[in-house]
Amino acid sequence: MRIGIRFGGAVAPGDAVLVQEGFAPPSGARVVGAFRAEEVRRFGHGIGCSCCVPRGAVAAALTRLFLDRARGTEDGSGDVVIVGDTNGEAAVRAAVAGDVLLRARFFFAPAAGEAAARDGG
Repeated sequence: MRIGIRFGGAVAPGDAVLVQEGFAPPSGARVVGAFRAEEVRRFGHGIGCSCCVPRGAVAAALTRLFLDRARGTEDGSGDVVIVGDTNGEAAVRAAVAGDVLLRARFFFAPAAGEAAARDGG
């Protein structure tokens, strides 16, 4: 059960929204967390393992959402929509890239325009 992550675009029923600090979520959206667009910290062991690197707000919110869906306490039908700018997108991509559990649980879904172009639409 991997969950898609999309950057911007329309929020459909069942989608969860993760909002970058300084941005407003779409009206009526189900917000699952907020985050700052900051660098993913790397210190401690060279590989930045979880024993030395605290998880940031992006990782915490995505983990909470995944576990809630797995337990059946949260609607599991939609994607996660990120509301923010390119710095926010970079922060989310870095958080997922740097966390083996997030990489296993989530994937980056193509934007609506990319999917239409890929499918010949």
